[in-house]
Parts: sequence; structure tokens; C-alpha cells
Amino acid sequence: MTVVSEIHSDIGDGRAVAARADWADLARLVEGRVFLPGSPGFRVNSELFNRRYRDRRPAAVLSVHGVQDVRTAIRWARDRSVDIVARSGGHSFAGYSVNDGLVLDLSRMGLAHADESTGLVTAGGGTRVGHIYDAVQPYEIAIPTGTSPRVGVAGLALGGGCAYASRKLGLTLDAMVETTVVTADGDVVVCDEKNDADLFWACRGGGGGNFGVNVSFVFQARPVPDVTTFDALWRWEDAAAVLTATQEVLAAAPDEFSVRMGVSTAGTTGGEIHGNRLVTIVGQYLGPAPELAEILAPIHAVATPLSHSAVDRTYWEANRHLVHATSGDSFAMRNNYATHALPAQALDEICAWVDRWPGSSNTDGGGIGMFAWGGQINRVAPDATAFVHRDTFFLASMDTSWTAADSTDVVAANLRWLDGFHSAMQPYLSDSVYQNFPDPDLADWSRAYYGANYPRLVEVKRRYDPDNVFRYQQSIGSDR
Repeated sequence: MTVVSEIHSDIGDGRAVAARADWADLARLVEGRVFLPGSPGFRVNSELFNRRYRDRRPAAVLSVHGVQDVRTAIRWARDRSVDIVARSGGHSFAGYSVNDGLVLDLSRMGLAHADESTGLVTAGGGTRVGHIYDAVQPYEIAIPTGTSPRVGVAGLALGGGCAYASRKLGLTLDAMVETTVVTADGDVVVCDEKNDADLFWACRGGGGGNFGVNVSFVFQARPVPDVTTFDALWRWEDAAAVLTATQEVLAAAPDEFSVRMGVSTAGTTGGEIHGNRLVTIVGQYLGPAPELAEILAPIHAVATPLSHSAVDRTYWEANRHLVHATSGDSFAMRNNYATHALPAQALDEICAWVDRWPGSSNTDGGGIGMFAWGGQINRVAPDATAFVHRDTFFLASMDTSWTAADSTDVVAANLRWLDGFHSAMQPYLSDSVYQNFPDPDLADWSRAYYGANYPRLVEVKRRYDPDNVFRYQQSIGSDR
């Protein structure tokens, strides 16, 4: 019940309501701590993964102590017209987990527990993927949980959640069997297939921050075997041949096989960048190395890799090995799904655009990642959950990156390059976009994220949040 520091006087007009709020009043009502700009702890509790939005700053952050704090804060903010948003891992690529009003930091609600007898995994609203790993590893069971242990499982599950094991195990949201939501009225709703089933349907693919604050989840884990991880790097001139062969292998491969194809260039502070161009495949096979070698043989036959490895590992060793490494800082991303293999013309476009990347000081560089989907993901009906993208071959994600050391001209050149790359790929990709990779520049986002499921999502929104308490740039219903 402590309020820390004072609100600074440089709050913009868009935050006028929050600026007038009596934060000491909120602090008296809750057990958690209220942090204001300039106070120790404020930055840590409001920092975003994508440093592109480093200047986005809320009026206050409440580090919630538990469910009652969430209820109290929602009612307090609603009654005072203060914008409110929940933050779990802070990994929203578009920065949507921080607003100009009140941020509910759920990190203290980060416990995870696995029941060995049932395989059920219970996780708090602030649980990170790494907490899930710790809970399930002793029992050799798992749910598909992305490629970073730091990501919040709430945002991951509410919008999708794809891992290298997803072709076999499905999406994170497909493993969800229950979630507890604090609604706009401050009510606590426990929903599943039988209870508040419409809200449960919406929570599996409708994205975070739309219907309430999800304070806990229950997932059904499944046994997992040992696996083989693999990675390989080729010469730039072999790019088209390698990508063609990899797509053919993926189309015929069993669900146990998954791969990420990458075409990219590393960052530079200037000068020649062509020497840094990369063509890679990385993935895993839920089986032994000799079986994987047979699957990969057609790819190795078209071009000899500069380096390659295939290593038998436990599922957990593989998880650690396949963590997506990044230097961080600022980035932008555009993405679409592919429903079939890309033709030669599309692969030529990819290589040509990577050749033209303008450069920056971020070593993450720019390029495209093509993440295998399909398998079990596509065996779920598109209207069985709110997640409509059930006809996918892979997700094509184009990105570019920079740092605070880069000039505004460099940043602008990177963004122009990304838009041009994305436009050039449109004839070869679907118009669907992954809602967990939100694109703030997307015009028709409701159709792109949710397709035919959007009208039903709007109806759920009207039932559980008729006054649009939970809103942001691309929140459900905000386009109406």
C-alpha cells in the first residue's frame, strides 16, 4: 500500500486524465506497490522488449499482489476513465503492453505448478515461459511455449503460441483448458469449454488485452521424447536451391519435424554488408539423428553447407539450444502466412531485397524468417477457437533493426526497406497476419488477424466489456 514518488509535470495532453488521478488513493486500496515516473522500480516495471518504444511511458504502474489487486485496480481505473492495460512479459512487438495510463504489472503472479498425475499445468497471469519449463521438466511433459523463456505465457497463449514442437503438439492456446479472467466490472470469471464458453473461445486466439485481465491459466501437458536439433549454413549463391529443397522436405515431412528457414544480413555501422549475408535452416526432430539425416538428405544434396550439425538432446536441452538469440534494442516487423511453398520468383525477390538492406548498427540486421507451421496446428477447425489461421504452411516474418546510436535517416531507410520488402512479397503470401506479431502499420488488421471469426469476437467483447474499458490501437471493437 505504498505510492512511490510524484508524477512529473511533463505529461502530454493525451494523458491528462491520468495526470489528474489520485494515485495515492489507489495505493491505499491495494496491497501491491504503485510506481510513478522517476521512482526506483518504475522503469523495470514498465520497460518494453522492443526498444523502438522506449519513450512510451505510463502515468503509473501497479505491481499487483494478487487477484484482489487486479479487481480493485480495474474498478478504480474504470470509474475515473483512466486507461488500463495488463503487462506480463512486456514482449508485445508493437508495445501494446504499456499505455499512457495505468499498467498492471503481473510479474508477482508468476508461479507455475504441474500435476504429475494429470499432466495439468497451472500458471499465474505473470508466469514466464521459463517458469513453465521449470514446473514440467521433472515429469518429462510439456506444452508448446515459443522460443524464449522470458516471454509471458499469458500473451503467448491468448494470441497463439508456436514452438518447434507445435507441428506435433499444436499451439500454446490449443493446450489451454481453463483460464480465469477479471472482467471490466471487476468480476472473476473462471471459463472453460462448459463455463462461459464464449469467453473461453475468445481467449484462445483473441489476443491479450481485449476482454479482461487473465490472472491464471490451466494447460494440458503431454509427454515428450528426446529430440535431435539441427542447424546448417550455406553460401549466399545457394540460397534459392536450399530454400526450394527445404520447402519440399517440409511438405513431405512428418509432424515430428520442424524448421525455420532464414535469409538475412547482419548489422553494420556502414560500408559493405554483402559479406554478412546468411542462408540458414534451424530446427528439431522429435526422434533420433539417423532418422533426421534421411529427412534432411535432399537439402544437403542440392548444395554442400559451409557448416552443419545434428545433435541428440533431451527435450529441455533442445529448448535451451533453440532459444532465439537477439541483441535486442529496436526493431520493426511485417508478417504474413504462406499457405503453400514459395515459387522461384518469390525466392529471387527475397534475395534481392536482403541484398538491398540499408544497414544499421544493430547486429540483428534485417531479413526474413520462415517458420514451419502445419501438422497438428492445421487439424483444428478455424472456428473451433478464435485462432483462425489453420491453413498455414509457414509464417513469413520480415524484420529490420537499429539502435539508439543510428540517425533518424538510418531508421527511416530501414522502415522504407521493410515496407518495400513486405509489398514485394504480397503476391506470394496470404493476407492473414499472426496476431502475436502485431503490426501497428496494418490497415485492415481485424480481418488480417481474425478473419471470419472477428464478428463473433466483437459480440464477446460487447458482452464482457460493453464500455470498452480494455482498449488500445488494435483492440477488438476499436475499428467499429
